Amino acid sequence: MARVLAAVALLATTHALVAPKTHTTRVAPSRAVADLLKDAKLDIPWLAEGDAPAENKSPERVAAVRARAATAAKDAAELRGMLTGAADSDAWWRSPPPGGAGSERELTEDEPLRVLVAGGGLAGLVTAAACHAKGMKVALFEQASSYAPYGGPIQIQSNALRAIERINKDVYDELVAAGTVTADRVSGLKIGYKRGNKLAGLYDKGDWLVRFDTLGPALEAGLPATVVVDRPVIQQIFVKHGFPEETVRIASRVVDYGDEGGCVKAVLEDGTVAYGDVLVGADGVWSSVRKIMHGLGAGATADAASGAAGGALDDAEARAMARETVRVADQAQRRFSGFTCYAALADIRASNIEEVSYQILLGDKKYFVSTDGGGERQQWFALIREPPGGVDPEPTAENPTPKLDRLRREFADGNVYAADADGKVWDGFALELVEATPECDIKRRDLYDGAPLLDNLDLKRWWSPWADGRVAICGDAAHPMMPNLGQGGCQSTEDGYRLAEELATVTHTKDTSAALGSYSRKRVVRTSIVQGFAQLGSDLLVDFDLMMTIPLVGPFFLKATQLSMPWILRFLYTPEF
Repeated sequence: MARVLAAVALLATTHALVAPKTHTTRVAPSRAVADLLKDAKLDIPWLAEGDAPAENKSPERVAAVRARAATAAKDAAELRGMLTGAADSDAWWRSPPPGGAGSERELTEDEPLRVLVAGGGLAGLVTAAACHAKGMKVALFEQASSYAPYGGPIQIQSNALRAIERINKDVYDELVAAGTVTADRVSGLKIGYKRGNKLAGLYDKGDWLVRFDTLGPALEAGLPATVVVDRPVIQQIFVKHGFPEETVRIASRVVDYGDEGGCVKAVLEDGTVAYGDVLVGADGVWSSVRKIMHGLGAGATADAASGAAGGALDDAEARAMARETVRVADQAQRRFSGFTCYAALADIRASNIEEVSYQILLGDKKYFVSTDGGGERQQWFALIREPPGGVDPEPTAENPTPKLDRLRREFADGNVYAADADGKVWDGFALELVEATPECDIKRRDLYDGAPLLDNLDLKRWWSPWADGRVAICGDAAHPMMPNLGQGGCQSTEDGYRLAEELATVTHTKDTSAALGSYSRKRVVRTSIVQGFAQLGSDLLVDFDLMMTIPLVGPFFLKATQLSMPWILRFLYTPEF
């Protein structure tokens, strides 16, 4: 409760400091002060009311989005653009830089900075493209055996689009052409079931609690509108337009590295050695590069399962790794968020698609997130508060769909099950999406994040938390965050842009360490704030249920949240990072 009241005070103070001096309110007739707070409407001229453009929903557009995703998945399976065969044997990174491993050198147009990137997710792809755009030699090492079409579409929000536009206009144009605009409709929070009382205000299931708009703040900052793009499409756009063919080497996990005096030597899992002037660890929440950089335990990295997007793991692998992930997280100093997450991409034209792009149905100890996935599909996440390491029963003849059955119970809408375990009857939208999803498409993961700074007194680490000598980390390796704000990939994109900008100032290899340290210091404050917002938001979402029963506090908190969201979005959607 103290956390709730503190948040109320924080949001109210934020609004008092930055809100406009005047505004017009419209108050509906009411008998209770709580209802006055609940029903007050602010005249925010750019608050989205829901008007999706025709091109987003035409049959031709839907078919094009789906076809492009299928083509990208096929290209990935065929290893198009990947480093294979003779080109792999002759790759530039197999030999030390000119002058030998122990020699520093002046950089020239013919012998530019050599950058090794560990990890081929969004952070690694953006970093590689940004460094290539600045004239550097780049090699990217991806641990997966192919760019398989796993995980759902990615929301590329306005701030990330601006970074990509500055890095490579062709990549930006391709992403916008491939994406579905989601900033054109309303987003917000709804109550999952009937809640409240006469003193605190009454809310029916599915009532809006808070609405916000992502288009207005973007337009104010001169940024493009948020789009959602299929993950394999993003990967193939970067592979084709972001850097030369044969930049990406698959089945190549970086497991060790060392400073050779004039360069960095990275060792891959198969024993292959790669040499570069810089190594960037973009290898995810269980980063091997981070483990070595921060001197973590030997068990701090593994094929652990994590993330709301699901992954390439099948159910059998996920069960085997669930408890192993708990051990790895402890060694890696990652924070268990308190939530397990069921996620999927449902092949359904949602009943609210015309008006809503993103919504969260709130409940006690759980909530249900849904967002337009493009191509008349919905990406959804069911987050349930419980200890880590849990697994679902294996399918049996009596219960062939254990994940679906659990979700039907957790978000019971009165059809298959009368109510959930607490007697609550949920709004039917959650199960509308769940029932449209095959059991095999639902992935379950425990969610982990962590502080961008280690909990220690090492002043050197605090001065440059994401860099050490010729090595730096970015993306989830540096700042894993909860998915509430949709900013994990976006902050990773900003990282890649800023890292390349700092490395572009280097004219001699002896200066690489200073450039990476500058990158780390410039990025850590902003990402820490975003990460904190995501953590706080996730924790508070499950407290809304309690607040709906507290006179004055609940409605006041909702109003403070509504007032503060535009300013949070303005912070996220800055054109400078």
